[in-house]
Amino acid sequence: MPARRWQVVQLSLNSATIWPLYPASPRRTRASMVKTELEIIYQDNHLLAVNKPAGLPTMGVASDVPSVITLAKQYIKQQYQKPGNVYLGIMSRLDATSTGVVLLARTSKAARRLTEQFRRRTVQKNYWALVSGLIEPEVNELVDWVAKDEARQRMAIASRADPMAKEARLKYRRLRAVGGGSFLEIELLTGRKHQIRLQLAARGYPLWGERKYGSGLPFAAGIALHARQLVIEHPVRKESLQLVAPLPAAWRALGIRD
Repeated sequence: MPARRWQVVQLSLNSATIWPLYPASPRRTRASMVKTELEIIYQDNHLLAVNKPAGLPTMGVASDVPSVITLAKQYIKQQYQKPGNVYLGIMSRLDATSTGVVLLARTSKAARRLTEQFRRRTVQKNYWALVSGLIEPEVNELVDWVAKDEARQRMAIASRADPMAKEARLKYRRLRAVGGGSFLEIELLTGRKHQIRLQLAARGYPLWGERKYGSGLPFAAGIALHARQLVIEHPVRKESLQLVAPLPAAWRALGIRD
């Protein structure tokens, strides 16, 4: 089956009804129940990639709480009329408050091959972020050792000698100043929990909307951290695949465009 690109899939959690909006449909259902939209940016027989909105957990929540994994399984189950359980493996995970590309594997073979790519760090991971203050220098690589602070239930900068600490590395480039802050392009070189949020806040540049790691400038939806792009090797076709997530409305309202 050829790869397909879609616009928005609207899912009603209470009724498990799915409305694919590509081709575009003028109809809307006036249900009183809460709905969540999943924007699908890529799919084929092996992969599914979605543009996660702010406030939607990727996984790991109660079964009656909306998440990327539950909504995506509902979509696959109904779109392809699959009986029984649907297999989907989360390959990239985002905090509930952030937005952007989440990659899922539709087969165990694809999941194994993608896991190996992430383990070897051959996946290119690019984020866009808004931080408070004019960050200096304009281009830099940040290297820290991080560990979980159990008492405060968050991550923290740690000593390299700490046996629980792991290296955290990223590169950033300041694209321009925006409203008392800086618009950054970030290449994530490792994948530690809350890494970008922690490393930038530790240097006095918390993300807009941040509350856990310092206090950033206000932001309309979640935190200003967007997983802009993943570049992987397709697990079956063995060719480079670029997955790009369009910006949410909260970013466009600030004059930032794709």
